[in-house]
Amino acid sequence: MGRKNRKVILREIEVIDAGAKGKAVAKAEDGKIVFIDNAVPGDIVDVQTFKKRKSYFYGSAIHFHKLSEKRTTPVCKHFGTCGGCKWQNMEYQFQLEYKQKEVENNLRRLGKIELPEVSPILGSEKIYFYRNKMEFSFSDSRWLTQDEVDSGHDISNRNALGFHIPGMWDKILDIEKCHLQEDPSNAIRNFVKIFATENDLDFFNTRNQEGLLRTLMIRTSSTGEIMVLIQFFKEDKEKRELLLNALAEKFPEITSLQYVINGKPNDTIYDQQVICFKGRDHIFEEMEGLTFKINAKSFYQTNSEQAYNLYKITREFADLKGDELVYDLYTGTGTIAQFVAKNAKKVVGVEAVPEAIKDAKENAERNGITNTEFYVGDMRKVFNESFINKHGRPDVIITDPPRDGMHKDVVAQIIGILPERIVYVSCNSATQARDLAMLDEHYKVTATKAVDMFPQTHHVENVVRLERR
Repeated sequence: MGRKNRKVILREIEVIDAGAKGKAVAKAEDGKIVFIDNAVPGDIVDVQTFKKRKSYFYGSAIHFHKLSEKRTTPVCKHFGTCGGCKWQNMEYQFQLEYKQKEVENNLRRLGKIELPEVSPILGSEKIYFYRNKMEFSFSDSRWLTQDEVDSGHDISNRNALGFHIPGMWDKILDIEKCHLQEDPSNAIRNFVKIFATENDLDFFNTRNQEGLLRTLMIRTSSTGEIMVLIQFFKEDKEKRELLLNALAEKFPEITSLQYVINGKPNDTIYDQQVICFKGRDHIFEEMEGLTFKINAKSFYQTNSEQAYNLYKITREFADLKGDELVYDLYTGTGTIAQFVAKNAKKVVGVEAVPEAIKDAKENAERNGITNTEFYVGDMRKVFNESFINKHGRPDVIITDPPRDGMHKDVVAQIIGILPERIVYVSCNSATQARDLAMLDEHYKVTATKAVDMFPQTHHVENVVRLERR
């Protein structure tokens, strides 16, 4: 092994921070930063490094000299093996502190912009069982725990229905109870796994691309509706109907029971035909009297209660008086557009996914909203001079881009328009900071507020209001 990646043990170092992609942060004696995957700020630890770079190490704590007062006992038996919920060992109040700190650091250090007094982060009332969508994978070669490996026993049943082990595309951790989605989510998943095993339905093998059962998606809504979608690798009518009928009988409360036959190497369903087996092909979400139709391919914020709070903050920052033309960029299914429509003269939504725009138009019609228009296309190509000339110069722009932030051409177009106000909703404050830096010559940040949509993880949303200088 070369010197670059030679493993070393760093003794008795104090963990001082958290936030870099969920990792804890410490400093070695030589000043190098150490990113640790299993510690909490305040711990004093020995670290076994497994990767070395010019100015930092990656490592794992192998001995704890002192445990942090910020620690708490993880509620989930899968913690530490499963890739989700990396902060379950940290008290929620401290999770919020580190999320707030990361957002402020990104805006100040990466964006190098002047900030007003920063509003405190809005925590989530539910810190478990808050997700409305979960996806699980089937595997015939489940991940074995260290205890199982050490036991030397021959384990014949290797079927799993759960999550990918981080960094291993073909290894699935079997999940007994997940603390992210409310019942009957766990009951449905466990029933499907047991029934499929008892009835010799083959679980998928990713390496060999063979088997019957690929994935299970469960969506729930605040209205109490449930969607279940099972993805099969090939059609086997007898076995498919056996499983789907058993599921429908065991859980009559399922609103929408659907399936996909997908023989592709990857298991994405966006280019696949979704077939409704029983009930409707959609469920409904409700927010402030508005209803939103959610189908198997729809994007909807995965924490319904916090999405409502996020949208209220967005509407408050937009500060609409009723006579404004608003552009909603990256509108998705038009949720924000419809949420602010009653306060605006007109809202124009733009989005790259055709199905999302179809949903947006249907939802607006169902909600009796007549002052929204929705257009589909690649943002940097659609959102151009002729589009502005046709639809008018917006007074306010709301933008909620994906993790990569806005393309520089889109930022340039916004600068070309110079609306009075911009509200920028982001799920990645680092790319948000980069975009704000480009806008800084023309706009000042007058408000910023982080919203925690994903307790037990390092992810955080941030909303910024910009006003023309």
